[in-house]
Order: sequence, then structure tokens, then C-alpha cells
Amino acid sequence: MDTYRLGLDQLPQGGVVAALGTFDGVHLGHQAVLHETVSEANRRGMVSAAVTFSGHPAGVLRPESTPKLLTSLTDRLTLMADLGVERAYLIDFTEQEALRSAQEFVNEVLLSQAGVRVLVAGDDLHFAHRREGTLSFLRDHQNEFDLSVVVVKAVNEIGVEVESVSSAAIRRSLRGGDVSHAADLLGRLYRLSGLVVKGDQRGRTIGFPTANIPMDEERAWPTDGVYAGWCTLPDDERYPCAINIGRRPTFYQHASQSLLEAHLIDFQGDLYGQECRVDFVKFLRGERRFEGVEELVAQLEIDVAAARQVLDR
Repeated sequence: MDTYRLGLDQLPQGGVVAALGTFDGVHLGHQAVLHETVSEANRRGMVSAAVTFSGHPAGVLRPESTPKLLTSLTDRLTLMADLGVERAYLIDFTEQEALRSAQEFVNEVLLSQAGVRVLVAGDDLHFAHRREGTLSFLRDHQNEFDLSVVVVKAVNEIGVEVESVSSAAIRRSLRGGDVSHAADLLGRLYRLSGLVVKGDQRGRTIGFPTANIPMDEERAWPTDGVYAGWCTLPDDERYPCAINIGRRPTFYQHASQSLLEAHLIDFQGDLYGQECRVDFVKFLRGERRFEGVEELVAQLEIDVAAARQVLDR
């Protein structure tokens, strides 16, 4: 997928079919909109695109309560490209951008700078100053804009309690440790990645070496606890693992922040300085303090056995 800054690149001939949004998580609801965008573009012989933001708009609008991100910008673009989206137009959301009216946004951004002729949107579309850009706004002004609108209904999960798929619902699931439910809403396992750093190497001395990944303050993390999951190495080789997220209360009274420690099952090697991707499959237990190393090791053996069972390994 090609990435463009608005207004700096030549527009494709024939026009663009675009989806508009932040798309944090690229969850099932986003996927429905993006699938329809690609399908509509193919049907019309146009270019498919996503008009999105380089950062989360809440970082400007309400920095004190900016939501933790489900995906990095790189991950978002990769996931959209995997769905067949051909272009991404990036908007740097600033205080000035936040004041742009809906009419200005449509005329200056969508029509002039991105060349959008068809806008594909969910039924909860909001954009521009005071969130005044809605489906009702577009319908009320349809004679002023050379813009067709295709509406995709909200995607619902199947279960006892039906709710709209949303990034907020996924964050709630992660805060509760329910990574299985988060995966249902995402349409894939929830993933964190980062460079493996050296820790105190205590896991190695007790027979359970771990790949340690520091917390990214901008990302949404599952709650502290032990999980079964997968760790993918830079060469795309994947290993089952038992994952601990927490502050290691057995050894530290007042750790400043949580750390991700992944014990790769049946792995031998050194991962320091390598970029690893950790996918969460199931919550196993909450984090707790043990009275000593022997009690901890006994529990780790149980955790690894439970992870093997969950992952069928």
C-alpha cells in the first residue's frame, strides 16, 4: 500500500473510493468498512483508499484522557494493506485541523486533496469540528458535494450479550484480562511487540528464561497476569509461550511499571535486541506474590503445562 500526505501527491485518474477514520485496532467493524471500500473501488474501477490520522485525534482534543492505542501506525497501515486497500492518506491532526468545519473538510480534504468520489462509512460516522460531520450532514448537503456515500451497518459480535464492535470495547476486554474476547472483536489475536531487553536474568537461573519486553506507554496492555500465547521471532518462526505481565511482586515491592516476560516453550537461544511479536490467546491466572523461589517455580511449571494445553503443544 502506498502512503501519501494530503495535497502533496498527484491524484489518481478516475477517482478514489475511501473510508474515513482513525481505524485504531482495525477490528471487525473497521474491516467491514474497508472490505466494502475495496469491493466498491473494484466495481467502479477506482482506487481504494483510507483517509486516516497519523496519531489519535484525542491526543489533541483531550490529551488528559487519550485512549491507549490498540495498534501502532505501522501496524494499522499493514493491516489495511492486507485487506487490499491501495492507498492511505495521512492527516496530521493538529489544533488547527480540529477547528476545520465539516463542509471545509469535505471540500478541501476529501474532494480536493484526496480525490474522493465515493465515501464508505459506518453508521456512526463523525468528523470535523464538534463532530458535526455525520451521515445526516452528508445527506443534507448531498447536492453541494460531488460525493456518493455508501453506508456499512455496524458489525455485532455473536454471543449472549450483543454489542457493537468498537475499539473501546476491546480496551475494556484487555483491562479485564479477557484477551479471548478481544480477539473475537479484532478478528485476530491481540499483539504486542518490541525489542527484547536484558532483565535481571533470574528466570534463566531458575529454569524459566524469558524474553523481556518493556511497556510501551502509548499501547493498550492486557491487565497484569499470566497468559498463554505465541511469540514470533524476526525470522517469522513461532513458539508457544507462557506470558507474564506484571511487576514481579515476589522480588520487587514497588516496581514502577509492568514488564512483559515471555517464556518460549522448547526454545533455546538468545533474543536480546531482537524485535519479537507476542500474541495473546488466553488468560490463565492473575499475578500474585509467592513466598519464595521454590513456590514460584512450582507455579511456573503449572503455568507452562496450562499454556501447552491451551495451545495444544
